[in-house]
Amino acid sequence: MGSIKETKKWYFIFLAIWTLIADIPFLFMFFTSIKTQTELLMGNTWQVPKQPTIGNYSTVIQGSFFTYLKNSVIAVSISVILILIVSSMAAYVFARMKFALNNLLYSIIIAGMAIPIHVTLIPIYVLTNKMKLYDTIFALIGPYVALSLPMSIFILTEFMREIPVELEEAAKIDGCSMFRLYSDILLPLSRPALITVGIYNGTYLWNEFVFALVLTSSPQKRTLPLGIWDFQARYGSDIPAIMAFLTLSLLPMLIAYILGQDKIIKGMMAGAVKG
Repeated sequence: MGSIKETKKWYFIFLAIWTLIADIPFLFMFFTSIKTQTELLMGNTWQVPKQPTIGNYSTVIQGSFFTYLKNSVIAVSISVILILIVSSMAAYVFARMKFALNNLLYSIIIAGMAIPIHVTLIPIYVLTNKMKLYDTIFALIGPYVALSLPMSIFILTEFMREIPVELEEAAKIDGCSMFRLYSDILLPLSRPALITVGIYNGTYLWNEFVFALVLTSSPQKRTLPLGIWDFQARYGSDIPAIMAFLTLSLLPMLIAYILGQDKIIKGMMAGAVKG
C-alpha cells in the first residue's frame, strides 16, 4: 500500500513539473504582453514586468482584432463542419461498402497526404480568381476542406473498420435504412474519432497562414494569423503588442476547450472502452 502511495506521489510531482515546463511559453507570452516596448528592450527579457500595463491589449482591441476574429471563426467553423460531414460519409463508404474500386479510390485519397500543400498554391490561386472568389472568406473554405480530407478520411475509415459489423446487421434486420445506419449507428460510435478529427483540423486551420496570405488581400478579409502584420513596421516590430495579439488569439481556442472538455473526455473514454 505504501509503495502505491509513493508511486502516486512521484507521479503527481512529475505531472506538476511537466505542466510547469509546458506553461513556460504561455507565461513568457503573457508577461511580455504586459510590458512596454522600452522595458522589453532595455531590461531582462525573461524577468516579470516591473510596471505591468494593459495598454497593449487596448491597442489590439481598438484595432481590427475583432474583424480578424470574426473571419477566423467563420472560416474555421464552416470548414471543420464540412470536413466532418464529408470525411465521415466517405469513411462509411470505404469502411462498409464493398465495390470494385474501393481500395483504389481509398489509396488515391490517402496518397493525398504525401502531397506538399504548398505546391497547390498557384493552381488554387488561379482557380479562385476564375471562380471570382478571390479576397473572400469562401476562398479559404474550399482549400481548407480539400487539403484536410485525406488525413480525416484515413482516421475515420480505420476507426469505423474496428466497429463490429454485427451492430449494423442487427439494425438491418429491424429495417434500418443505409442512411440511418450511418447517422444512428456509425456516427455515435465514431464520436472519439470525430472529436480527434475536429480538434486536429480546428487547431491547424486556426493558425493557418499561407493560404490566407495568398487568397486574401484586403484587411477586412484577413484572418487572425495575418493580423500580426498590423504591429510590424519597416524597421522594427511592437513585440509586446504582438504578444498581446497572440494571447487574445489563443483565448477562443482555450474557452472552446474549457466549455467542451466534458464531451471531449467522454468521447476519448468511449474510444478507450469501445468494442
